[in-house]
Amino acid sequence: MLATESELAVTLRAALTEAADSSRAPGMQAYMKSAMPYLGVSAVPLRKVCRNLFADLSWPDTSAWQADVLAIWRNAEFREERYAAIELTGARGARAFQRLGALGMYEEMIVSGAWWDYVDSIVGQRFWPILKVEGEPMRQTMLAWSTDSDIWKRRSAILCQLKGKQETDLDLLYACIEPSLDSKEFFLRKAIGWALRQYAWTDPAEVRRYVAENTERLSGLSRREALKNIAVE
Repeated sequence: MLATESELAVTLRAALTEAADSSRAPGMQAYMKSAMPYLGVSAVPLRKVCRNLFADLSWPDTSAWQADVLAIWRNAEFREERYAAIELTGARGARAFQRLGALGMYEEMIVSGAWWDYVDSIVGQRFWPILKVEGEPMRQTMLAWSTDSDIWKRRSAILCQLKGKQETDLDLLYACIEPSLDSKEFFLRKAIGWALRQYAWTDPAEVRRYVAENTERLSGLSRREALKNIAVE
């Protein structure tokens, strides 16, 4: 469903078009295997455009903020517009809205985006703050996502604690990994390894133990990723 195109969305497209190097667009599209075309705006100028446009924005409530995000996301003609929509989810004026009520919007973006660049940006940047604030409701939602038929929701559940460090809920991490341990899906195997590797910065001995205990079920990719930065005894 298309959202009504907002004034912000129109202004954003014009700013991105001005910042674009169109000669880069075909290579960017090919690298990302994207059906949606690119304008040719690389990460640094894209973030600069977003900072300039989003720095002073504020919203009366979460519904107004989500409407602006989804107007950009749903009406995007170029992939950079969707990257900008993800940037808008993290605007300073939206910090108070990082609650369970935002999860429906993030779910739409994850399922409709259905590719690692979108999913990893959303989950890696937005899910840990919600988990910290919402606790058990968010935990139960991630457990439900971990068994979903949609691989991107499963990947999201596995990666939802990337920023957790010493606060990581290991029971939740392992419970979200468990339904995908036997999967042959590359993006799930990669996510398992990444989540474990990230936690290994905090507790390498625990990750080593987990990998050893599950070595027959973990894929070679997951094991290699998990142990990449730690010595195996």
